[in-house]
Amino acid sequence: MTTDQERRGLDRGRFLWEFVRSPLRTASAVPSSAWLAERMVVGIPERGEPVVVELGAGTGAFTSAVQRRLAGRGRHVVVELNDRFAAGIARAYPSVEVICEDAVRLPELLAERGVGPADAIVSGLPWVAYAGEPPLIESVPRALASSGVYTQFAYNWTRWAPPARHLLDGLRTEFEEVMTSRTVWRNLPPAVVYLARRPRRV
Repeated sequence: MTTDQERRGLDRGRFLWEFVRSPLRTASAVPSSAWLAERMVVGIPERGEPVVVELGAGTGAFTSAVQRRLAGRGRHVVVELNDRFAAGIARAYPSVEVICEDAVRLPELLAERGVGPADAIVSGLPWVAYAGEPPLIESVPRALASSGVYTQFAYNWTRWAPPARHLLDGLRTEFEEVMTSRTVWRNLPPAVVYLARRPRRV
């Protein structure tokens, strides 16, 4: 049986390999920490049967946190473009619905499967994922309920780069409220979480 420590080592190896293969599609060379993951799932309702959509699950750092938060409730859908990561998530989390597609088609992907609107969208996608046409940031609010919450992390050292500032501007355009968490220092590299509420496109 594989221990948690061994599994984390395997995850780090897979993440590093995918980062080397395609650094523009993989957000980091290492998976996110449990401390960052806990910040990312704070928008998931603690009661009821929420619909949670996760973008860019990677090796499952946020997937695991979402599953703990749901504790068997609701519906958890992962949209992951990397077929190897998608297959790994499907094996590790049989109750999670995995869609191996580009998240820019998010509203259509969910509608095709009778999912939504989402109560929470948790994004582990890199900045470059938001730079295409049409912009992904315009698709996210269309997939959220009016009371839904969207979370996106950002590394401290890239927050001031033009792509990061452009995405933050997009968040403020698409949502009435955007809050920034305190820095999660126990992540490599340190990061913050953007939490956006009240989508303008509903």
